[in-house]
Amino acid sequence: MDTILFKNNPPDRAVTFDEYLADGGFQTLRKALAGMSPNDVQQAVIDSGLRGRGGAGFPTGRKWSFVPRDLPGPRYLICNSDEMEPGTYKDRVLLEHNPHLLVEGMALTSFALGVERAFIFIRRGYEQAALNLRSAIDFAHKAGFLGSDICGSGFSLELDVHLSAGRYICGEETALMNALEGIRANPRVKPPFPAVKGLWGQPTVVNNVETLANIPAIVAHGPAWFKALAATPEGSGTKLFCVSGHVRNPICLELPIGIPLGEIIDTHCGGMRPGSSFKACIPGGASTPYFTKEHWAVAMDFDPVAKAGSRLGTGGVVVFDQTTCMVAATLNLVRFFARESCGWCTPCREGLPFVQHILERIEAGHGEASDIDILREHVHMLNYAFCALAPGAMGPVEGMLRLFEDEVREHITGGKCPLGN
Repeated sequence: MDTILFKNNPPDRAVTFDEYLADGGFQTLRKALAGMSPNDVQQAVIDSGLRGRGGAGFPTGRKWSFVPRDLPGPRYLICNSDEMEPGTYKDRVLLEHNPHLLVEGMALTSFALGVERAFIFIRRGYEQAALNLRSAIDFAHKAGFLGSDICGSGFSLELDVHLSAGRYICGEETALMNALEGIRANPRVKPPFPAVKGLWGQPTVVNNVETLANIPAIVAHGPAWFKALAATPEGSGTKLFCVSGHVRNPICLELPIGIPLGEIIDTHCGGMRPGSSFKACIPGGASTPYFTKEHWAVAMDFDPVAKAGSRLGTGGVVVFDQTTCMVAATLNLVRFFARESCGWCTPCREGLPFVQHILERIEAGHGEASDIDILREHVHMLNYAFCALAPGAMGPVEGMLRLFEDEVREHITGGKCPLGN
């Protein structure tokens, strides 16, 4: 199987700059600067079908195409490496093993967009990843792949690492830009969209670490090659899946996008740990509705997962066995989202703590039958929040009510958790 992001990565350390060069590193950047136009690079990404790997799955090349070419002043690229979604750690693993791939991907993207200054916004807890990135940037500068007149092409780029104080809301692109500007990390009103008016009022593109790390391979090998890596005809490329929970071998691995859920767990994670049987999982990070054994054959790609009632999201798969209380699991997730809300709008500020209160009451054995309808109402009403945080927080709640309503009712009628938790 061809890999892009974990190709030749040592298991216990980062790829050195010399190793990256020896494996063809920065040759794609040389190729693009020597014989391609910015539009050529952008079109290759459009044709590749690459969709954003940060959660939303928006087509990457199309997002780039929204940046106006005729506006005066600078434009910016931001790499979002905030990664605070529970169950998601793929970007950390990627940066701890091969930060040079991101640097080259950002250089190619900046060339395509006409960007001369780009930023990597990384959460404070990712100290090793930040150290690796700064080292990789320093090596690239000394080798002439960053800075002024890169490879004699006339293209210049400065790349900065911003170590964030951290909040989950900073994963929302406009809140991230506010944080980078040094103001409160609340989401902004859209429109105008960041591609037109973003960081410091200038055109800005925000992409995820995994997304940008795919760019060198797409430009080097072409869109058709990238599409052929997928496990399904409609898919495109590979995907990083970070699996945790009650599996035998929790792991972050690169697999063809569209691979069945069951194959990830049974084949690549060694199945469930001894004494455990599969009950449910979160398929795409904490803000996605649950899957059960009936979803075992679902292709792990954006559209098939959405059709099955969830979201691929970040590809963070959290597996629960038969001992898991789904009310308690959902409550744990909602507590996180309620705590991490910026408090900007009523659905998040008041709605999430109220949902948390209802779930706490049910889990403690004090729930009422009407609580189920109240939760369903909030699943609907919290969709009208200012940004995607509250709707995402309701993903596990919706999945719990749809797939495990009997378990919720047992808590209420029995006055306690039926699993004895």
